[in-house]
Amino acid sequence: MQWNKEELGSYAPNDIEMKWYAYWENNGFFHQEPEAGKPPFSIVMPPPNVTGQLHMGHALDNTLQDILIRFKRMEGFNVMWLPGTDHAGIATQVKVEQQLAEEGKTRYDIGREEFLKRVWQWKEQYGNRIEKQVRRLGSSCDWSRKRFTMDDTCAKAVREVFVSLYEKGLIYQGQRITNWCPHCQTALSDIEVDHSDVQGHLWYVKYPIVGETEYVMIATTRPETIMGDTAVAVNPNDPRFKKYIGKKVIVPLVNREVDIIADDYVDLEFGTGAVKITPAHDPNDFDMGQRHHLESIMIMNLDGTMNELAGDKYNGMTREECRNAVVADLQSLGLLDHIEELTHAVGHCSRCKTIIEPFSTKQWFVKMGPLTEAALTAVKEGKTEFVPDRFAKTYNHWLEDVHDWCVSRQLWWGHQIPAWYCDDCGKTSVSRTDITECPHCHSTHIHQDPDVLDTWFSSALWPFSTMGWPNQTADLKQFFPTSVLVTGYDIIFFWVARMMFMTCEFMKDIPFKHVFIHGLVRDSQGRKMSKSLGNGIDPLGVCEEYGADALRFTLVTGNTPGNDMRFYMEKVEANRNFANKIWNATKFVIMNLKDYDVDFIPATADLTLADRWILTSFNDTVRRVTTNLDTFELGDAADAVYNFIWNSYCDWYIELAKQRLYKSDDEQSKRTVQYVLVYVLAHTLELLHPFMPFVTEHLWQHIPHEGDSIIVAPWPHMQEKWNFASDAATMNTLMEAIKGIRNMRAESNVPMGKKAPIIMIPADKAMAATLKEYEAYFHTLAFADKVTLLDPMDAKPENAVVSVVPGIEVYLQLKDLIDVEKETARVRKEQDKIAKDIDRLEKKLSNQGFLSKAPAAVIEKEKAKLTDYSEKAAALAKRMEDLDAL
Repeated sequence: MQWNKEELGSYAPNDIEMKWYAYWENNGFFHQEPEAGKPPFSIVMPPPNVTGQLHMGHALDNTLQDILIRFKRMEGFNVMWLPGTDHAGIATQVKVEQQLAEEGKTRYDIGREEFLKRVWQWKEQYGNRIEKQVRRLGSSCDWSRKRFTMDDTCAKAVREVFVSLYEKGLIYQGQRITNWCPHCQTALSDIEVDHSDVQGHLWYVKYPIVGETEYVMIATTRPETIMGDTAVAVNPNDPRFKKYIGKKVIVPLVNREVDIIADDYVDLEFGTGAVKITPAHDPNDFDMGQRHHLESIMIMNLDGTMNELAGDKYNGMTREECRNAVVADLQSLGLLDHIEELTHAVGHCSRCKTIIEPFSTKQWFVKMGPLTEAALTAVKEGKTEFVPDRFAKTYNHWLEDVHDWCVSRQLWWGHQIPAWYCDDCGKTSVSRTDITECPHCHSTHIHQDPDVLDTWFSSALWPFSTMGWPNQTADLKQFFPTSVLVTGYDIIFFWVARMMFMTCEFMKDIPFKHVFIHGLVRDSQGRKMSKSLGNGIDPLGVCEEYGADALRFTLVTGNTPGNDMRFYMEKVEANRNFANKIWNATKFVIMNLKDYDVDFIPATADLTLADRWILTSFNDTVRRVTTNLDTFELGDAADAVYNFIWNSYCDWYIELAKQRLYKSDDEQSKRTVQYVLVYVLAHTLELLHPFMPFVTEHLWQHIPHEGDSIIVAPWPHMQEKWNFASDAATMNTLMEAIKGIRNMRAESNVPMGKKAPIIMIPADKAMAATLKEYEAYFHTLAFADKVTLLDPMDAKPENAVVSVVPGIEVYLQLKDLIDVEKETARVRKEQDKIAKDIDRLEKKLSNQGFLSKAPAAVIEKEKAKLTDYSEKAAALAKRMEDLDAL
């Protein structure tokens, strides 16, 4: 048995948190070697971008993972939590290009090789910042195993997967529509596109029918693409246009004759019911063009300016300039019928905020159809379970309707596509190793594809590439598949599903057994945190002011799987106060360990009712916390340990212990209460440790304990010998009676500390014996100066307030405790105020003008206020009745 006997000062989280993190890391407590035969528990950390700054989403995600890891480490599992970062292709390249722009240069000025040197330098200088921030939260991940999506281990896996898929015919090159950023000049994944509502217009344009005086009118939001039209489409079931199907119209401005085609995709309700088809500049039009074998005419350059196919007049114009010119020309030709205002969602590059242009370009694609079946089956058969399970529907829906995945990006930073083109024979070669000559004609005139892979391609391999695959490593053998993935619901499509199908394909197994989904952290008003709203909260700033423990506990308490949570600074402050409460409770225990016998274990006969109750309550808390952690109900687990510490241990047991510590001459009783205080406190700190690691380690070291650190202490287990269910029930009844007395005193404004006579009527002789035996509890905790027990047949006390609990009626006579006249005046004044508030609210809620204009949330809030005031009014009326009886 050991403990640090130095004096425990005041609680100052900044003084202890960094100290203990360094202690854990330096002593290797985060690292475990693979141990065959020992049950594994593993998590791979969702890799934050190297460009990233820790935000509340990261803080929540890492806190939940760390709670699970610390819990399983203490339970004795062979634990591995593997951290790492993502190279963040576009985001990182943008950062370095911004630096170059400050020097008056572009990446093309310095060339690819020099540019990549600059990116690696930037990564070394700034890319580890988020790792330090994750440490500040207390994340106990194994930094010796950290991975980077561009390191040699991951790079080898990326190339193996690309080549294998290519050899299986599951990766191909094709001309398809993709999200294109004209500023970054690269294709983008869906997650790299932010959709926001913008105020635009709907232009109604006449397309003359060839050989007739009639025309078909279309509605478009993008008149600048008219020059690329290769058809006009209508719905085959639309009676307005059936007679036109098969005829031709003239595309305005370019005088191109195109067909009127029928396609079920056309929405009868949008615009006029007839739409222009521009296959090279719209994804839906592209699909329609494929179905109807339409020509695809790309009228823009990669930088978003118009090219020669748009016509001489528009060649070289920006999209905006071209739009204005086209509208003016249509108007002058009499082909612009009218314009409507329209608010619609427009995609923007998430990095540079440029409006996305759908472009038809040659890209590399992963053929998704053959890859999705195993990933869908794994979830349907329960091999991988979503928590909550409703998110399996989101996952299934995306995979069942998925399109081929564009994996090429026109960037320099990333995994360069391992494909080489021969300038002589024109053939393409894909290779696991770099090649210097064409394997087909042996020409040395070859060049590698300049594009890089989508960042999500490498992160899709994260569950197994990080453990050394394709090599069969010891880590892979012991820790794969991983136990759980902790992530937000917003990237189920983009990351979770991709990891599933890639892992099922290459490992022939699932990547993780559970997908634990959490929601977003919103501000106190329920809004998403964003730079534009200025409502973001820096978790590091919160750590500095209140401590990481308080932040972590705030993020987990009240948190339910899959649901968004609101963040209140008041809760952080309250949880710092909770940490301080534990600190002060521990100081109390330490101060009362004089002559503490480390070898003493009390017999059952030595235990008082309070001892048996707290030990039984602790057993129940162990059960509840463990069960909730095992079922990912982390918020409920945190609530259970919080309520036990604050209410049961601090507010009740410590108060009852004081009598035996200070006033008793019974040494056996003192040793018993010391034992129970230490036993329950030490093991409760262990229960709390996954949630609040720093304060629990510090306090645990200052009380008698076994072992070097709480981080590797055994997880508490229920002790059958300390299970006294009937005694605990008895104690709970006494506590309810004491609470009733406390409430009556508070409601009657009895001054604190003023002792009062208490009269109790037990329901039977057994309860009478219990109350007599534990009368001292009422003196200690209910400020009773005299306790009188009456028989149920005796007359009820007069001029007294009453509280009824199971088996006991408790009476408190107030006449000598309060100034009745003064209290009556106070209650009457409060009644008058409440009556005015109720009258005001009733008038407001009967006002039809208010009800018709106010938001539903505001109306509900006012109704809730009225209910609250009405309840207070009823309580005051009851109080007045009691006062009138005195």
